Amino acid sequence: MDPASAAHYTRLRRAHFPPERNWLDAHITLFHALPLTALDEVQRDLRACAATTPAFTLQVERVRFLGGGVAYDLAAAEALALRRTLAARWAGLLGRQDRQWRGPLHVTVQNKVRPDAARALHAELARDFVPHTVQTTGLDLWYYLGGPWRAVGGWPFRSLGAAEDAVQAR
Repeated sequence: MDPASAAHYTRLRRAHFPPERNWLDAHITLFHALPLTALDEVQRDLRACAATTPAFTLQVERVRFLGGGVAYDLAAAEALALRRTLAARWAGLLGRQDRQWRGPLHVTVQNKVRPDAARALHAELARDFVPHTVQTTGLDLWYYLGGPWRAVGGWPFRSLGAAEDAVQAR
């Protein structure tokens, strides 16, 4: 995400996500679990995909109640096409959760809380919600170490004009 949007959603996440579970800044998850044994292949594919994908705009469409949390739903045809392309390349690597993914893309600002706390935050955020846009900047790769996560790398989208292997704040 562009730096201003990332900062906004990270502030919300820090304020409302249980601190003992909040190991990452706000992010948009395309895939949940890829095997570490395929790390080189995944990095190669992300580099190639980012280099040929122009940055695009996501529409922030609504605040969604998750049962035990709250997220902002995002939409862009380019994001879905990018995910489909990567899912096809990684068909043999995807676990059940990623194979069955139906969307929408989203930014989670609260999770793993009691439903009444999530309902209250959802009502608060939905009351003042105005649809808006978020600019994409590139792709990041992280892997899970049982908490916390470890950053592997980042690749900017083509229109940023940055070096191919630059690591960008998303």
